[in-house]
Amino acid sequence: MTTSASQSLRTLGNSDLQLTPIGFGAWAIGGGNWEFAWGPQDDNESVAAIHRALDLGVNWIDTAAIYGLGHSEEIVARALKTTSHKPLVFTKCSMRWHPDRSIYRSLKAASLAEELEGSLRRLGVDTIDLYQIHWPNPDEEIEEGWETLARFREQGKIRWIGVSNFTVEQMKRAQKIAPITSLQPPYSMLRRAIEEEVLPFALANGIGVINYSPMVSGLLTGRMTAERVAAFPADDWRRRAVEFNEPRFSRNMRLVEVLRAIGSEHGVGPGVVAVAWTLHHPAITAAIVGGRSAQQVDGVAPALHFRLTVEEYARINAFLAENPA
Repeated sequence: MTTSASQSLRTLGNSDLQLTPIGFGAWAIGGGNWEFAWGPQDDNESVAAIHRALDLGVNWIDTAAIYGLGHSEEIVARALKTTSHKPLVFTKCSMRWHPDRSIYRSLKAASLAEELEGSLRRLGVDTIDLYQIHWPNPDEEIEEGWETLARFREQGKIRWIGVSNFTVEQMKRAQKIAPITSLQPPYSMLRRAIEEEVLPFALANGIGVINYSPMVSGLLTGRMTAERVAAFPADDWRRRAVEFNEPRFSRNMRLVEVLRAIGSEHGVGPGVVAVAWTLHHPAITAAIVGGRSAQQVDGVAPALHFRLTVEEYARINAFLAENPA
């Protein structure tokens, strides 16, 4: 698998970063007890999941300061200290937290400077390969925030700068200050809003795109059931998510069967098909795939090399068209 992964490296936007088609997403391994948690998580399992992904050829990790309120970055550091692999490490800024664990947002220069130092310390690195504004909030601070990231880059603390969850208008504002290397949006067959304007803009402007939630936070893996959703921990944010609740949940489970049928012809699971569907779009550079255990990583690792045929892609899109949300 490592060889096929290395043969298909993709350049991220205007950078010299060469990415495998999927990267390890470290949101869920932040653990529980915060606003966007996925419930409790065993740190040893998290480290094993990262090691497994790297052993299989994945060459980049995407995290954020806010994931587990610093905890995800610490776990990534722990995993990197105990492996010979040297993956690219991406993280994000703009979401901060108070001592009572409540979240606030800032793109002020002084706040970002504190955040960057915190991330460098927790990750145990001298430079961050890609530093991204996590959310364009507060909107009126975008210019100050982007200017600050450009300055950090000149100082050598970060190699490349990107944005996440930005609209076309917000990207245009940032571009007037400094080039955008990458955009990180949500993109999956259940969240296609960016196909209209955002992806064409990224493609036209040479902005790399690494999409998050290609499997809709575990929904399209083939392992989700109504019983499993009902048993989610109280602090799992997915309990409140529209796609995990009726009436959409039943439709989504029928979609999973379409993905399962396509995948079974190639010996891969529905989640791998869901990731491949996003990679089929010419604007997508690479997809972020989370994993909470080595076993979960094994299930999605074939997405490093599995691609959909034009017919299979059309088959999925026909189901989506015939079964609107």
